[in-house]
Amino acid sequence: MALEITQFLLAAQSADAKIRTEAETNLSQFREQNLPGFFLSLAVELATDGKPTESRRLAGIVLKNSLDAKETVRKQQFAQQWLVIDSSCKSQIKSLLLSCLGSSVREASHTAAQVIAKIASIEVPQKQWPELIGSLLVNMTQQGRPASVKQATLETLGYVCEEISHQDLVQDEVNSVLTAVVQGMNVEEESVDVRLAATRALYNALDFAQTNFDNEMERNYIMKVICEAATAKEGQLRQAAVECLVSIASTYYELLEPYMQTLFQLTAKAVKEDEEAVSLQAIEFWSSICDEEIELQDYEVPDSGDSSAQHSHFIEKALEVLVPMLLETLLKQDEEQDQDDEIWNLAMAGGTCLGLVARTVGDAVVPLVMPFVEANIMKPDWRSREAAIYAFGSILEGPSIEKLSPMVHAGLKHLLDAMKDQNEHIRDTTAWTLSRIFELLHTPASGFSVISPANLQQIVEVLLESIKDVPHVAEKVCGAIYFLSQGYEDAGPSSSLLTPFITQIIGSLIATADRTDNSGSKLRTTAYETLNEVVRCSNISETSQIINHLCPVIMDKLGQTFELQILSSDDREKQGDLQASLCGVLQVIIQKLSNTDETKSIILQVANQIMTLFLKVFACRSSTVHEEAMLAIGALAYATGSDFLKYMPEFYKYLEMGLQNFEEYQVCSISVGVVGDICRALDDKILPYCDGIMTLLLKDLSSSELNRAVKPPIFSCFGDIALAIGEHFEKYLQYALPMMQSAAQVCAQLDNSDDEMLEYGNQLRRSIFEAYSGILQGFKSTKANLMLPHAPHLLQFIELVAKDQPRDESVTKAAVAVLGDLADALGSSAKTIFKDPAFFAQLLGECLQSDDEQLKETATWTQGMIGRAFSVCG
Repeated sequence: MALEITQFLLAAQSADAKIRTEAETNLSQFREQNLPGFFLSLAVELATDGKPTESRRLAGIVLKNSLDAKETVRKQQFAQQWLVIDSSCKSQIKSLLLSCLGSSVREASHTAAQVIAKIASIEVPQKQWPELIGSLLVNMTQQGRPASVKQATLETLGYVCEEISHQDLVQDEVNSVLTAVVQGMNVEEESVDVRLAATRALYNALDFAQTNFDNEMERNYIMKVICEAATAKEGQLRQAAVECLVSIASTYYELLEPYMQTLFQLTAKAVKEDEEAVSLQAIEFWSSICDEEIELQDYEVPDSGDSSAQHSHFIEKALEVLVPMLLETLLKQDEEQDQDDEIWNLAMAGGTCLGLVARTVGDAVVPLVMPFVEANIMKPDWRSREAAIYAFGSILEGPSIEKLSPMVHAGLKHLLDAMKDQNEHIRDTTAWTLSRIFELLHTPASGFSVISPANLQQIVEVLLESIKDVPHVAEKVCGAIYFLSQGYEDAGPSSSLLTPFITQIIGSLIATADRTDNSGSKLRTTAYETLNEVVRCSNISETSQIINHLCPVIMDKLGQTFELQILSSDDREKQGDLQASLCGVLQVIIQKLSNTDETKSIILQVANQIMTLFLKVFACRSSTVHEEAMLAIGALAYATGSDFLKYMPEFYKYLEMGLQNFEEYQVCSISVGVVGDICRALDDKILPYCDGIMTLLLKDLSSSELNRAVKPPIFSCFGDIALAIGEHFEKYLQYALPMMQSAAQVCAQLDNSDDEMLEYGNQLRRSIFEAYSGILQGFKSTKANLMLPHAPHLLQFIELVAKDQPRDESVTKAAVAVLGDLADALGSSAKTIFKDPAFFAQLLGECLQSDDEQLKETATWTQGMIGRAFSVCG
């Protein structure tokens, strides 16, 4: 088989589909029958210089893809498959790959570098392959090694650093890697390819270099070598070096002070004179500095101006030269930039950075930008006018309302006039700027808005005329209408100001969604999202009849989607997107009208027709439950209450499909949320469906395939079910509680240094408390004592969470609430388990001092429940 693999790999790339399919089948069979032999054959193919380049390249790709996958579960499976292979076979494969770095065929050595890194990602964290770094460094230190070997080795080191964690290498190894990489970057190195590979490797190794950057001498040398590479003759090398500086700006911000003068000169020269790829990275360097300083300002202790990390105020110090440099970039627009969301050019990067500068320094940016705006706004050249408007729109977040208000009031009329400019770039940027103004400077609820009764009519007229513009401009106009409407939400008497225009706005948005010239743009989706916001934020006492008339229009449009001719997967996707948008609108209409008793009857009258449409949406997609339809059904369950029971026989099969949809885990998560909505609507009438639902939820929790993000909502759902069915939850207790206790143990082991994991941990803690709360409240009247044996575990978990510092407020609230529920449910039995009153007193005392009124209220109630339990036993 090893001899035939060359032929299989070549045939797998044949233009003839029959030959290709047969070869792929042969490769799959080889893999299934003898995985170690398959891997070894691929490694031999890749490492043998006499073999065809095409088969070698594919051998490397197949081997790499057999070791790694995007999906976590498959990635773990592949890693496990590799780890159990006989060690002598693995050694042979690794030897072949390392030897392949010396291949004269560049494609082979490049692919070998990637495969070595994938194996390292599996083995190095397991403390296997300890000789890897040493083996690679031999290629760098031995005299006479050709440049191609050094290039491939540096590439490998870079990929390895990208794949593993900085904790996986000891400091001596890090020092050796950095020494090799920095030497490879040196100006003395004759091969540009080696310098480029070394610079790219350094980019991936920077996370490992904390100790080296803390040493001033080493840091100075690394920075010197990077700055030399950033001024090299070769553009690719300059770009890679400036990318390193961007990474250093965020990773080692607090160490940059001595180098900032040099770095400003270097990046300014790149922005003004270099090719675009390098200029973009130079601007990104300053954007990264802004990001760091914004974050430092967010964490500063109020009043003291102090923060735990050093704030060097680089942006403030560079402001007077940095802002003019960024303003110049705004004049370098692309003709096609508005039509293509993928385009990223100098003008866009400069405007984005200018926006970050405004957020960093606030008011100080305004006097530096406004002269540019005033000088360019009336020029005949469209680039100047567009740059002026873009500059104006970029600095609206950061400076104070007091600073911005006069210039926005003065400029608003000009912007409305600019929506009629002959140049569509200007209309596009103006619509974006108007949406920023309405987002940031239109909050009547707080007492400030640039929009008044005097100018509102003109604003609406201009927007409704401009929404007929070319799709990319119309899309930005939708954004302006979105924020215009949002500003009037909960704005008291001011919310009535928009009411006279609502019918016209809704009509224009529906007409925009119906446009046929929007292929390739997001216009239809954006128009419907804007329509949702207009409905959601409207004053219901004045707009209920308007929304009542809108409902059948949207229902009719959803009905028409079932008549669409579906000839391809593309047609199916378009139908699905349109149905998603229309279900989203119906969800908002249902929520809006069911919020008040006076208008709820409108929904109840059409509930049967709406539910029929939603069920038809599900039927359109054989295995995938439609997210938006599921969300809308949750809203309908809330609106119809116990009447929702009549829909359950038909709907339940789709709910089951949703709860089993592991691949599209968002659908599964939404389905879990809808179970909660239905529980609140039906109370104990959901009982006949609970065995099926609980079986699926417990299966979901046990699955290693399901994304972990779905697990917290499932625990919350246990609480919803228990609250709905009360004492009947007893039969599920033996399955649910071990899951909850196991999840509580997981919480204690999570890595809180990772923001994503911290957020997940908070969701998990909160949901476990919510599950306990629901069960305790459900059992309170009749079977509370069933929870007595489990109370110590719950108290232990509360105590553990109470020690968390800092602690998420929503988690604290859920912990305090469940403490009260425990005391309330157990009553006179509580004294036996509340053994450490000092701990509870401390937690509740902390909550009673909180600024959060709801937390204070919950803590006061819990205090009362614990007090009552003790006095009853007393």
